[in-house]
Amino acid sequence: MPAPRTLRTPAELAGAGLIAPGRVAELEAVAARYAVAITPAVAEAAARSEGVARQFVPAAGELVQTPDERADPIGDAAFSPVEGVVHRYRDRVLLKANHACAVYCRFCFRREMVGPDGVRPLSAAQLDAAMAYIAGDPQIWEVIVTGGDPLILSPRRLGDLMRRLAAIEHVRIVRFHTRVPAADPARITPALVEALRAPGNTTWVGLHANHPDELTPAAAAACARIVDAGIPMVSQTVLLKGVNDDAATLEALMRRFVELRIKPYYLHHPDLAPGTGHFRGGLAEGQALMRALRGTVSGLCQPTYVLDIPGGHGKSPVGPCYVAEGQVEDPNGGRHDYPPR
Repeated sequence: MPAPRTLRTPAELAGAGLIAPGRVAELEAVAARYAVAITPAVAEAAARSEGVARQFVPAAGELVQTPDERADPIGDAAFSPVEGVVHRYRDRVLLKANHACAVYCRFCFRREMVGPDGVRPLSAAQLDAAMAYIAGDPQIWEVIVTGGDPLILSPRRLGDLMRRLAAIEHVRIVRFHTRVPAADPARITPALVEALRAPGNTTWVGLHANHPDELTPAAAAACARIVDAGIPMVSQTVLLKGVNDDAATLEALMRRFVELRIKPYYLHHPDLAPGTGHFRGGLAEGQALMRALRGTVSGLCQPTYVLDIPGGHGKSPVGPCYVAEGQVEDPNGGRHDYPPR
């Protein structure tokens, strides 16, 4: 029997039982507009969990665009001095070496750029220019390798990238953002993990996961291979309607991250990407969920709730405030004078 392979069409999704056969024609138009890819690991999890399926199985609502949605929702283009580099903050840059992913999230804020019909990977000359830009600015302390998903690259290409970054004296931190440990855990081989390290650099890995059902035993083992190699991990999660917009699911997810030695980092309010309105709730709902977390789980389990302000204005914390008019509110809603009277 052939090995399972990544599902890429509505017909294949129907064959795997992830959609009803009668939905194939309806979703062909969505698949023609936005890339579809569901790995065997994700397909198995999605078959058991609506919270996983909703993130990756296309929906007709993706073709409905609201007036406030935009192709570049956080304004990356205005901060791209050379192809593949986004330099919004003084001490760090994004390096987008490729624009393909192991799986395609239905809420992706770069959905206009990623996928087989999206932006092409950096050519050798473009990568040279990106490296020259990074080398030319001594204030750049951290390079965040993203895309696309950088961990779909081969260990050889990742190792070459790390060696080039390690040769730039002022670059001390290299951070990879990825879904691969959960979406395609078999790809996290000892050779790939070793390729993420280079003398002179500290490597971090940011895992993107939105529901505890994504963190299967195979995903846990993949994350352990990374952490056991001395590479610390943080998490990124998007607050998604119908996926994790309830306190119990968020609590379970954040606890699971900590159990796997992954520090919860950011909880993102969804960006205004085209066709993603069915995933977005309001900021007040997110703030209420953060209040619920604050009152029930360890400080280790607390992400920072953030909004990437449309138009390129940067990322800001938007969690609830507990201080007002000389009083501090406790996690149970009680108010207390500070300083005490």
